[in-house]
Amino acid sequence: MADTKVETIARLAQWKIENFGPTTPYKRSDPFKIGIWNWHLSVEKNRSMYIRLFPEPSRVTKDQPPVARFVLRVTTSGSNRRPYISPSTYLFILLPVPGVITAMKHATRYLSVFRPEKVGIHERLLRTSDDFACPVDITFPGRFVIDVEFLDLKICPLNGGEGSSIWPSDGVMQQLATQNSLKALSRMLDESIHVDVTINTTDGTLQAHKAILSASSPVFHSMFQHNLKEKESSIIEIEDMTSESCMALLSYLYGKINQEDFWKHRLSLLGAANKYDIVNLKDACEESLLEDINSGNVLERLQEAWLYQLDKLKKGCLVYLLDFGKIYDVRDEMNDFFRNADRELVVEMFQELLAVWKPT
Repeated sequence: MADTKVETIARLAQWKIENFGPTTPYKRSDPFKIGIWNWHLSVEKNRSMYIRLFPEPSRVTKDQPPVARFVLRVTTSGSNRRPYISPSTYLFILLPVPGVITAMKHATRYLSVFRPEKVGIHERLLRTSDDFACPVDITFPGRFVIDVEFLDLKICPLNGGEGSSIWPSDGVMQQLATQNSLKALSRMLDESIHVDVTINTTDGTLQAHKAILSASSPVFHSMFQHNLKEKESSIIEIEDMTSESCMALLSYLYGKINQEDFWKHRLSLLGAANKYDIVNLKDACEESLLEDINSGNVLERLQEAWLYQLDKLKKGCLVYLLDFGKIYDVRDEMNDFFRNADRELVVEMFQELLAVWKPT
């Protein structure tokens, strides 16, 4: 029977070679499938004995070349069928960069004590049989077994960049679970599934869920936990938001807000985040308001920063006005600003002005 067939299970491939010696110094396995690629193993004996692993040439290999990370083990057996481990057990992880292939060896006598985490880790892009050759420190062994356990397989992008694993990782599963949860929350809001609280805004009413609001805001949580009117009536009065801006708030809390609605309502969202102590929304609004400071809005942004204690936004506005000299572009608006702004803010601005214009 030909000994070119490789058996596979999960991410493990095993090639049992029955006859390898002086009359058969080269063998190549039949193709076997791991991941999206077909693979070959080969063994050859010239001056030294080498084992190679490489993908079968195909359109898939050309368009989506693999970056392989794997452990390779060689086991020999004598006439008494007692297994014998090659004097060196190898961990090979192939790097997607040009360079010399290095086989890191960890000596052991028994397979059960093999510890791959103690061996150096390397990775390399695999395209042809020339990309990986593992020297094995045994002579013609006759019968032996080659195990290849794939730890990871990545698709190497042709235009460079980080490869992506073909197998789900903890991060991928977490992302899938998060996406599924967000879809469910979105449906709960859109289809009013088991809603239990009504929100009255300046121009309409909305419905939501006490559990979602309570988990998102300590203020909402307190409303429903203690004997307040909101707990008794299941009605929240939000008289400083329109139904549109309040829906943007709910969309954020339910994980379904889009960028356009966020930008359109971010000042209202900032006020709501401050009022209901939604810290991550407040931070997101501050970062967003920092992105498009200009001479038409810088004084308004400065006032908002002072009102809601947004230090990064306040510093950004002062740098824009003073360090970049844009204060001259808003000279006409400065008088109104100084008349209406908080006294402490005005004092701080004058102190910043003196620091910038201090004679040298």
